Amino acid sequence: MKIGLYIDPGGRGVPRRVFPAVKGAPGPVGAGEEDGWTPRVRFSGRGPESCKPAAKSRSSHTTRRGLGTEQDAGRKSGGAGPSSARPSARSGSKPRAELSREIGSTALAHCCSVWWLLKVRRRVCEGRLSVWRPLRPPRLTTMSSTLAKIAEIEAEMARTQKNKATAHHLGLLKARLAKLRRELITPKGGGGGGPGEGFDVAKTGDARIGFVGFPSVGKSTLLSNLAGVYSEVAAYEFTTLTTVPGVIRYKGAKIQLLDLPGIIEGAKDGKGRGRQVIAVARTCNLILIVLDVLKPLGHKKIIENELEGFGIRLNSKPPNIGFKKKDKGGINLTATCPQSELDAETVKSILAEYKIHNADVTLRSDATADDLIDVVEGNRVYIPCIYVLNKIDQISIEELDIIYKVPHCVPISAHHRWNFDDLLEKIWDYLKLVRIYTKPKGQLPDYTSPVVLPYSRTTVEDFCMKIHKNLIKEFKYALVWGLSVKHNPQKVGKDHTLEDEDVIQIVKK
Repeated sequence: MKIGLYIDPGGRGVPRRVFPAVKGAPGPVGAGEEDGWTPRVRFSGRGPESCKPAAKSRSSHTTRRGLGTEQDAGRKSGGAGPSSARPSARSGSKPRAELSREIGSTALAHCCSVWWLLKVRRRVCEGRLSVWRPLRPPRLTTMSSTLAKIAEIEAEMARTQKNKATAHHLGLLKARLAKLRRELITPKGGGGGGPGEGFDVAKTGDARIGFVGFPSVGKSTLLSNLAGVYSEVAAYEFTTLTTVPGVIRYKGAKIQLLDLPGIIEGAKDGKGRGRQVIAVARTCNLILIVLDVLKPLGHKKIIENELEGFGIRLNSKPPNIGFKKKDKGGINLTATCPQSELDAETVKSILAEYKIHNADVTLRSDATADDLIDVVEGNRVYIPCIYVLNKIDQISIEELDIIYKVPHCVPISAHHRWNFDDLLEKIWDYLKLVRIYTKPKGQLPDYTSPVVLPYSRTTVEDFCMKIHKNLIKEFKYALVWGLSVKHNPQKVGKDHTLEDEDVIQIVKK
């Protein structure tokens, strides 16, 4: 016995009713015998109750179509009266009530869910389901279920008051939220397909800067006027759909600029290809958040929230927390200064959420639960950020003075090229690049093309590795002129730390 659905057009050319029926058994009105249906029993109603048979009515379609009216039955039987036209249980056929119960119970077992019936009704109203075909329930994807869990935890955190009594519970919720965020950043399982078109840009130069912001705030205009690279500009949003690279030279350094497509609220969850855009931003040495000065600074908070949800920490340093796993011994907590939020119980509950029961934790500063979670996760990136307020040609001088007081902020006009010098100088300060000039033996130093090193790696060994990896193998000593030495020149080893604009001469073995 095969169970299915048959859709009755309803007489107006638009499907209006859903009829559960049994193949080869009495079916709905409008179903012919060529379809394998015997039009006899009809179901009506909405929701799960629709699987019950409709109330018996002498004037129903089943009576008129299958047996005829009582007067017609009397005329056909030669005036024997209405009683002669009614079916009898002794005739050998199954009674109508029993057949209705059988069909109704069978259909109820297959369509008892409310959402299933709602989906059927929606397809019927749209005209997409007008013939016999089975329906499959929708499958929840991993991402949708993860987003639902994240929304549920965020709602619970918003309802919970922040005090000492709830600190343990909030720390546990933050740990669970961080684990779910990590699943969004690095989803489980493989699959075909590489990075999106236009987002895989090779890293060139000494540093990389990414422009992040909402659509139509002037990112493409800023790139075109800074680097001289054409990036499509129009009066509508989402003009830039791929990453547009550009290169500038400033103080001898080669800096790569990336014009990223505009992001929207919910980008960290995948809306508007936001995950691909933020993934490129994670690889940058500096992020320029471009904002429209005429729009509220609430956009600044939205963008910060999207970047932090993807593991990017702006203008902050890694927390001074020591964390080391071990095989046994339990959780050993050591605090070198008073703690206002974390205690032994909170630390144990957070680590238990990650299934860590043996570890040494050292708190060297007044840390929070978020700091401990960032250390345990280990996938956070700490990137400096500059807020670029564009379109200052549309505000007054008084408003411009107020904007200058905002930290990490530079007001500009990309269209008129106003205040570009201040922007480039601030970019150089935030990148913290170190220029080292080379001096061949018996010649003058070459001040035209310095070797640029990042601020975190400025030793003589890093300098040699920047030029060629075989140079450190033949290294004997180096002669250095500049601020890093006490007298010029000074003989140093490979562990000596260089300063900006030092001059160095390498002596091989």
